[in-house]
Amino acid sequence: MKRGFYTIMSAQFFSSLADNALFIAAVELLKTSKAPTWQAAALVPMFALFYVVLAPFVGAFADAMPKGKVMFVSNAIKVVGCVLMLVGMHPLMAYAVVGLGAAAYSPAKYGILTELLPASQLVKANGWIEGLTIASIILGILLGGQLVGQSVASRMLAFDFPVIDTGIDTPPEAAIFVLIFIYILAAWFNTRIPHTGVEMRRMPSNPLALVPDFWICNSRLWRDKLGQISLATTTLIWGVSGNLRYIILAWSAAALSYSTTQASSLSGVVALGTAVGAAVASVRMRLDMAAGVMPLGIVMGVLVILMNFIGNVWVAAPFLILLGAIAGFMVVPMNALLQHRGHNLMGAGRSIAVQNFNEQACILGLGAFYSLSAGMGMSAFGAITGFGLIVAGVMWLIQRWHRSNCAKYPEELEHLLEIARHDNPHG
Repeated sequence: MKRGFYTIMSAQFFSSLADNALFIAAVELLKTSKAPTWQAAALVPMFALFYVVLAPFVGAFADAMPKGKVMFVSNAIKVVGCVLMLVGMHPLMAYAVVGLGAAAYSPAKYGILTELLPASQLVKANGWIEGLTIASIILGILLGGQLVGQSVASRMLAFDFPVIDTGIDTPPEAAIFVLIFIYILAAWFNTRIPHTGVEMRRMPSNPLALVPDFWICNSRLWRDKLGQISLATTTLIWGVSGNLRYIILAWSAAALSYSTTQASSLSGVVALGTAVGAAVASVRMRLDMAAGVMPLGIVMGVLVILMNFIGNVWVAAPFLILLGAIAGFMVVPMNALLQHRGHNLMGAGRSIAVQNFNEQACILGLGAFYSLSAGMGMSAFGAITGFGLIVAGVMWLIQRWHRSNCAKYPEELEHLLEIARHDNPHG
């Protein structure tokens, strides 16, 4: 691997680490300010908001200047979001600003790999990036939990800058202050990313001209008989996984009487299970076998509902590992099938933009449903039940959709699967 790849890895790790720790700190900030329960649940869809709104534009923005500079600007935006939290802006609005930075960061971190590395190293590079991202999720959630915990926070708050009154008086504020420096560290690594020499593509004078092309690509993938199924499935999986971060916090507080610090460790357990499931799928699954994982989506919805009947951490930990492992096992073959169809239909860049849009829209929609349920007075147990029923029901509908396609278009589907087997015979 080229030296610049390890710089990209370092920047990605610290940026993702801070993202996940900041989520825990923002939840605790709302909790300490006695905000309604629905506002903490709304953090998830607020983070996804700009992913959805800016989906047609962020890819072109990432191609209009060096990717390292785009990533630097993105981390700078995240720092601004943190500062806005500390100076009194409502945490939901400030967290949306952080989401804006993340939305701009995503296409740059993947796009630079194709500029920097030869095609023969892309699979290995993506494997490293995804593995490091999962590690940063686990460590970031644990870091956030520790930073807002009394033992660490009390030491941070005891430190005073001479002459300067920072106005930082609570554990979540102290945690956010520390995370600013982690974002700055990630931004510093961004400045060390070498220029790849690839010619930049200017943004169109009228950015709205990008919208029709984006929607044509989105429609093309949804019309494809394999693309629509893989896109629907990965969209649902990421919608579930994105919201599980808060659901587990809410469930831990209601079922186990856990603090945010204690509950954060259980969220990390789910990410660990996801890594295990993804590793198993990468060894055992092939592209043409991807549709066979759909029944696991129904199982996932049922397992979410069964969380309501767990009241012991020794049962909860292996249960949550299983839940994460199912998500990881499902997403690997379905994501590979989606990338395969997207590349054939419109090219990898546009396909990733469409995929990000749909997945983040699902996170936003499911998160809005959960926060609305909490805002209407539904208990955590009731909201979790409704969430699980939606997941199981939608996955059942996707499975029936695929069976209908198989009955109506058997020759077309067999042809597409044969192409997948030919292009990637070993998974």
